[in-house]
Amino acid sequence: MDTKKICYKCLLEDLDEGKILKTVKEMIDAIPEDKRTDPEEYRRRLEICKKCDSLISGTCIKCGCYVELRAAGKNRTCPNTKDMWHL
Repeated sequence: MDTKKICYKCLLEDLDEGKILKTVKEMIDAIPEDKRTDPEEYRRRLEICKKCDSLISGTCIKCGCYVELRAAGKNRTCPNTKDMWHL
């Protein structure tokens, strides 16, 4: 039985990165289709995030979210600035 627990107070060395990625992907898949960002917009948002100084190991240091999950929500905004993801 896996006893590792994902939490905000864990160190990266204590986390199973593969398991975290799998969990985030499952959470994205659980977003209803009508509330999910279309694939092209999702990739565009992630490209913006990859250039941001607030991105550390897949996590936004402004809000603590996993950026892949936040970017997947159609009506979500960037916590750094609401205009960051607008066209």
